[in-house]
Amino acid sequence: MKSLARFLLKNPLVILLLFLPLTLAAEILHWPALAIFLLACFAIIPMAAYIGEATESLAHFTGPRIGGLLNATLGNAAELIITITAIRAGLLELVKASITGSILGNLLLVMGCAFLFGGIKHGHQTFDRRNASRNAILLVLAVLAMLIPSMFSHSIGPATSPKVEALSLGVAGVMIILYGLGLLDAGKSGEPTVSHEPAPKSVLPHWSIVTSIIILVLATLGIVWLSEALVGVVEPVVASLGVSEFFLGIILIPIIGNAAEHMVSIQFAMKNKMALSVEISVSSSLQIALLVGPLLVFLSLLLGHSLTLVFNTFELLALVAGVIIAVLVSADGESSWLEGAALVGIYLILGLSFFLLPV
Repeated sequence: MKSLARFLLKNPLVILLLFLPLTLAAEILHWPALAIFLLACFAIIPMAAYIGEATESLAHFTGPRIGGLLNATLGNAAELIITITAIRAGLLELVKASITGSILGNLLLVMGCAFLFGGIKHGHQTFDRRNASRNAILLVLAVLAMLIPSMFSHSIGPATSPKVEALSLGVAGVMIILYGLGLLDAGKSGEPTVSHEPAPKSVLPHWSIVTSIIILVLATLGIVWLSEALVGVVEPVVASLGVSEFFLGIILIPIIGNAAEHMVSIQFAMKNKMALSVEISVSSSLQIALLVGPLLVFLSLLLGHSLTLVFNTFELLALVAGVIIAVLVSADGESSWLEGAALVGIYLILGLSFFLLPV
């Protein structure tokens, strides 16, 4: 019993695996849509965590460069699968909201919690100012690239017109190229820019290559099934709760898909490893903005529902404000609990505003 308790304390997310059979039972027995939605949400969290662990284990065998590429590619796999499922279902507004929500969540909620809890425990903390500034520049460029189609689309034509779709495809292509150049620069310089910093070489992997691949495949298949269950009940959940599809996409979906990664960032901050903590939150935002979002634009063509990079006014204002605040806070390479509280406060204000938007 004591060994089991120690294992659960070390791996608390394992408990959430209980929601997998509960979700299956809910679908078979036709439980209410809200119950299926909540169960699927909780079940996705450990699946995303296992994808992250399997990726980290594989990175030990592949070396830092390929390992960094694996982390960069699979770092947001859970959210990518959820959004692909949503595109297939035609829930394009939810997909665009989740892109915005992921960027805001990482910059305001995750970084804010890391600053807050790390500052309470250790006081003022420091991190690499140069790397933070470089990431901030990439982040500003990414958000500007997301703004351009939204600003010009009104003059070009309707959001579904071929010209607007062509503009979105062109911008998405440039963003993916920028992401690739960022990875190339990271590989040459040996410093992380848009990928997570690999674990120290002294830390031995606890899974073999075969075990890591098996867990990665099973966790991915699990998220695919859970995403189908979750997306399938979005419309009845929206109707029963009286909230908007936009709110689900911008607040709930990003938190669910990235919960495990968020916990790791906060844990690093509480261990006074702020460089890693800030790297995780900022690089996740960059992955969403420069890779996941643009990739979804191209994938949507194959899925029969064209996704454009045209965001509404609320999303654009929140993105600009969130990025500016995050850049200002991280520019000096220092953090405090008060700065963290301010970032979390801004996220809560935005969340309340999105919640009160009409359905």
